[in-house]
Amino acid sequence: MSSVKDDYLLRREEITAMLKKERIKIGWAEADITPAEKCELYGQYYQRVSEGVHSPLSATVLAVESESGEQALMISVDLANFPQEFLNALRERVKRLVPAIVPEKIMMNATHTHNAPAVSPGINWWTPEPGTIKTNDYREFVLSRLADAVRRAWENLSQGAISATRGHAVLGHCRRVVFANGRAEMYGDTSRDDFLELEGNEDYTVELLFTYDEKKNTTGVIVNAACPSQVMEATYLVSSDFMGELRRLLKTRFGTGFKVLCQISAAGDQSPRDLVRNRNADFWNARGTALLGKRLADAVIETGGHIRSENISARVKMEHRVRTITLPKRFPAYRERVAAEKELARLEAIMPSDKAFSEFTTEVKRNEKIAGRPGPYDSKLHHFVLIQNTRAVIKRSAERTESPDFAMELHTLRIGDAAFCTNPFELFLDYGLRIKAHSHAEQTFVVQLCCGSADYLPTEKAEKHGGYGGLIINGIVGSEGGEKLVDETANDLNSLF
Repeated sequence: MSSVKDDYLLRREEITAMLKKERIKIGWAEADITPAEKCELYGQYYQRVSEGVHSPLSATVLAVESESGEQALMISVDLANFPQEFLNALRERVKRLVPAIVPEKIMMNATHTHNAPAVSPGINWWTPEPGTIKTNDYREFVLSRLADAVRRAWENLSQGAISATRGHAVLGHCRRVVFANGRAEMYGDTSRDDFLELEGNEDYTVELLFTYDEKKNTTGVIVNAACPSQVMEATYLVSSDFMGELRRLLKTRFGTGFKVLCQISAAGDQSPRDLVRNRNADFWNARGTALLGKRLADAVIETGGHIRSENISARVKMEHRVRTITLPKRFPAYRERVAAEKELARLEAIMPSDKAFSEFTTEVKRNEKIAGRPGPYDSKLHHFVLIQNTRAVIKRSAERTESPDFAMELHTLRIGDAAFCTNPFELFLDYGLRIKAHSHAEQTFVVQLCCGSADYLPTEKAEKHGGYGGLIINGIVGSEGGEKLVDETANDLNSLF
């Protein structure tokens, strides 16, 4: 009788034997998704109406097909996020437009800019500004542009080659500051006497996959970095942030036809700001996008310039798997719910929610006018925010009688010796590091905010420290689900190698 381990090893041998090196076709396309009208910028607790355009929003599509018909279509969009149903709506359009494409093989990620409109109605505490583009109108505009870009990428398929490699650029830093009382704050003041540590790690590795035509001329690159593209998040300008600057610089270097697909690795606890060594305002405005964009472009150019011809592969092993996995939702304990009910009553007795929101927005506007002050301009410790945090605990507790699990779409893709894996979260960095460490691939691209959005997925340490990003209001799945996500992802990746 064979053991489970024997069966697993046999299955791996069968898969390895089935996967043969095949020629691949590669097709690129891109689309401008910048709204022509004034818009509300998505991503903050308060209202921001655009006052202009700093840099255009873009969508980039990469299509890859093997000789045997395996497919992968990767899309990157300059949005904060998007729901699963938005991707499903795009797949339906593509199904009608290009029947040869398998809709389930389309994977899309957001760069997490906070300076683009939303593509689905969210929970807002304010009245929409008259004269701004409506969410449904912008949604339709983006879907139309995306479907056409996918069609063009597929039509552009031609014999190509790839080379996966790594560069390094200092971009992301842990933004959760822990104090001596055991509590964490996002963007906490590290100059305080009771500052203890930054909660998590940092990752300066940039995963790169270059694409080439038949003559080994470079045609594009996938750039995967562990930092959200959100330097401009407190401004009132439409912006693709430092990833947009990266694209501009690489097009200047390689030509306007050069394509750049931007992915954010696990970076739920990261930001483009060094809270210990750099407290100036550069990384809250356009100067920061220029600095980080150039830093990242230099890494891509330098690394790409050292790729040898023999490391460019026109024949590769390719397999793309898609399946739905379930992760346990994060629910409060009984005592947490009871405490939340008492705390909500106490908070609303001091100041009701509507008045608290009015004071919250007034404080934001006041902080924005302080000369030389960098963001953030809103306090996640404000009375209004505390009310919302407490309400979320009570609401999540009531949902326990509904589905106890969260279903997510997981993609694992092998292209040569490199692998890609997806998740819909703002995934804390440590989970991404663990996935990479457990993966048998030579190089692993972890892609967050991909194929939907489920907010933050904090570590157990972050849950204990509390603070924005570690609270129930900030995400659907907690650390228990994070542990399962790592295992499920690593198992799927390793079955490909």
